[in-house]
Amino acid sequence: MQLAALADDTRWAILELLGSEPRSASDLARELPVSRQAIAKHLAVLEAAGLVDAERDGRALRYRAIGASLSALADRLDAIGRQWESRLDRIARIAEARAGSAPAE
Repeated sequence: MQLAALADDTRWAILELLGSEPRSASDLARELPVSRQAIAKHLAVLEAAGLVDAERDGRALRYRAIGASLSALADRLDAIGRQWESRLDRIARIAEARAGSAPAE
């Protein structure tokens, strides 16, 4: 669910902004080229994925990125990247071995 939540450029931009300081949906709408209503929908997706949380500040809800969740997600993505690198290295070795053993024409 976390990866699906990040499958949108606007949500990435929201996370980048929330990484520096908590902001309301209205604050985010002023900084991004989308409506406040669209920001609210994106925030709901990020909140459901456990990547942001909200705290009431007077009448406004202020959202912040959850660092621990983002760190855990980054670790998972790093592990996936290492697995793919290993697989691609094996494929390259197999291809090189086959190319080296191919009969001369």
